[in-house]
Amino acid sequence: MRLVVGITGASGAIYGIRLLEALKKYGVETYLIMTRWAEETIRIETDYAPDYVRSLAYRVLDNNDLGAPVSSGSFRTGGMIIAPCSMKTLAGIATGYTENLMVRAADVCLKERRPLLLLTRETPLNMIHLENMLKLSRAGAVIMPPVPAFYNRPQTIDDLVEHTVGRLLDSVGIANDGLFKRWGSEGGENGADPA
Repeated sequence: MRLVVGITGASGAIYGIRLLEALKKYGVETYLIMTRWAEETIRIETDYAPDYVRSLAYRVLDNNDLGAPVSSGSFRTGGMIIAPCSMKTLAGIATGYTENLMVRAADVCLKERRPLLLLTRETPLNMIHLENMLKLSRAGAVIMPPVPAFYNRPQTIDDLVEHTVGRLLDSVGIANDGLFKRWGSEGGENGADPA
């Protein structure tokens, strides 16, 4: 499988990092696009360096290179995940303003009817954010804010992040049992011992 992964400058860079780690583990060919602010957010929010994040991808693409393979519908992929997705990137996709490769690659997914998952990161949401999300949902994108589940009794931030990453993988058809506790699995619901 081949996927495009975008990381924007929104808070939550760890989602993109963990996603790339999981995709590498599962043997997925990833094409990574990072914005300039994504690199800064990685430095601020995590103990990782942008070079490490780039090393997780099969191929790294320059966000300014509109001639990159993923800018054409004839380059076949299984879709795109933007994690995290800033409101700026969301707005660019919603309006079709393909000023960079991140937005163009997302636009290609919509026009080719390929999965486009947007891990939107902002709170609270204003009317413009919500309207852009609704517009993209109607166009076929999956809007997936990283809302944590608590039925699995998460113990660490990694537990919360991996649950979201597992759900992203589910949404593009990548089996990932073991990455997180599922509802109905042992320890996946009613986490307390009934005794």
